[in-house]
Amino acid sequence: MFRILLALIIVVPALEIWLLISIGQYIGPWLTILLIILTGILGAWLAKYQGLEALRNAQQKMSYGQMPGDVIIDGICILVGGVLLLTPGFISDSIGFLLLIPATRNIVKPFIIRGIRNRMDKGQFTIINRR
Repeated sequence: MFRILLALIIVVPALEIWLLISIGQYIGPWLTILLIILTGILGAWLAKYQGLEALRNAQQKMSYGQMPGDVIIDGICILVGGVLLLTPGFISDSIGFLLLIPATRNIVKPFIIRGIRNRMDKGQFTIINRR
């Protein structure tokens, strides 16, 4: 796991820099910088909008006595997506938008839930239920 994480820490920024330079050469540096700023602003707005909607959904589910499990996964995706969109780079922006847009987030959520369930089955997560 550590080796994979280390590879991601080295490979992803290198790919981001390469892509930024390539796009900068193609469309120009000022347009590239403007594009990065615009995706950051759009991402912050979208994260705020989606985050408030997830919070309302969680409050509504809890008011009906239901566990907001899906909404919590949505909230985690929104948080990670927002952070990725604030990070300069086109790869991180693409993944960030993937996590912020509800239609694509619903495609990603089953994989996240499966990963959490696998870790729970292996005893790597502890769930404390206070009833």
